[in-house]
Amino acid sequence: MEIGIHEAFTVHKLNADGLSEAEELAQRFSDLLNYTESVGIDARLNAIVRTKLEEACFFAKKSLAKNPENQE
Repeated sequence: MEIGIHEAFTVHKLNADGLSEAEELAQRFSDLLNYTESVGIDARLNAIVRTKLEEACFFAKKSLAKNPENQE
């Protein structure tokens, strides 16, 4: 009996629209991180901000990839 890949770990290839949205999302997260670095937030606290932004961006991109409209 072969067990398939669990839904939580499936791979979704993005179509052109999905890739465009993912790039836009990444740019906006980058802009926000660049802004927090430029306003002089304490380095230790900004490291936490960076980690949380990375996590948020990951889950936002995962959501984009799970949307059938963004898949090949």
